[in-house]
Amino acid sequence: MFTIETNPTASVEESYHELNAQLAALLSGERDFICNAAQFSAFVMQTVADLNWSGFYFSRGEELVLGPYVGKVACTRIPFGRGVCGKAATSLQTQRIEDVHAFEGHIACDAASASEVVIPIVVEGKLIAVFDMDSPKVGRFSDLDQAGLETLVATFIEATDFSWSI
Repeated sequence: MFTIETNPTASVEESYHELNAQLAALLSGERDFICNAAQFSAFVMQTVADLNWSGFYFSRGEELVLGPYVGKVACTRIPFGRGVCGKAATSLQTQRIEDVHAFEGHIACDAASASEVVIPIVVEGKLIAVFDMDSPKVGRFSDLDQAGLETLVATFIEATDFSWSI
């Protein structure tokens, strides 16, 4: 059994630093992409406050296909360039959207979602997936959250074998 501990008095930066160490311990000894993606989705959902969805969309051809996640039933396929996930896939840049209802072309998989962060998973120059997090709170994700989440994604990438998908 793996126990996750958080310090409620820690700063945002300290919290992500602590979470990153715990994530590295959680993923140590396991390199499988699907297994680590499932664990990572659950870890983020369990440790990052005010989320209603946390998970992956895998790059397949010119679209994203639903992968391991935690949350309500989701959209199964998203074309590159559509919605926040599709924009992250084509730009290969993190997308942090304060109000998804004001984002032109937003794909509403869950009407409760109000803000979103999507981080591309790029390995050896190739888009493997995007990691998507939704919150029911407008403006939930700050610059500090984005930086912390990108660090967690980097730890996930470092701990995972992507050779079958490259």
